[in-house]
Amino acid sequence: MADVEPVAPPPSGEVAALVAIQSTMGTPQVIEVARAMSHFGEHAQGWVAVSALGALAMPKRRRDWVLVGAGAVAAHAAAIAIKLVVRRARPSHPAVAVNVGTPSALSFPSAHATSTTAAAMLLSRATRSRLPLAVVPAMALSRLVLGVHYPTDVLAGAAVGAAVATTASRVVAPQKEKRK
Repeated sequence: MADVEPVAPPPSGEVAALVAIQSTMGTPQVIEVARAMSHFGEHAQGWVAVSALGALAMPKRRRDWVLVGAGAVAAHAAAIAIKLVVRRARPSHPAVAVNVGTPSALSFPSAHATSTTAAAMLLSRATRSRLPLAVVPAMALSRLVLGVHYPTDVLAGAAVGAAVATTASRVVAPQKEKRK
């Protein structure tokens, strides 16, 4: 009798959502952009670089720019701490294509979505523009296109990032008032 390979169940729930996103948006060009975003967001490094450049270019607003990097790093750390408690595995259904390597097997919440949301909110504050906020849905969607997160991972990441940015802004704002 020949060995019969087990058949994976059809995708459902969040896995079905991932498959739908990948099948409609997962073109080679989109995957390349998503990979570039992944590398930029890895361990909040890209946001720290943006923060440093902003602090150098705009010394009068240095404190706001440093807060962008510090907030991104704090958000990343919060995401890692939550991952270690929740321990949710990344998507592994055969119908989901994993299009980038990851530093860990844990997925909840998305650290990329967390640090990007915090950085974008704080960058919006530093630049007095809402434009930086446009990167949040792009980064969240990139994690789904790459097949490394479930939709709830990126939603939770955005919520944690927003909480970190809001807290950081409230901590720094009173200190700015005292200096005046």
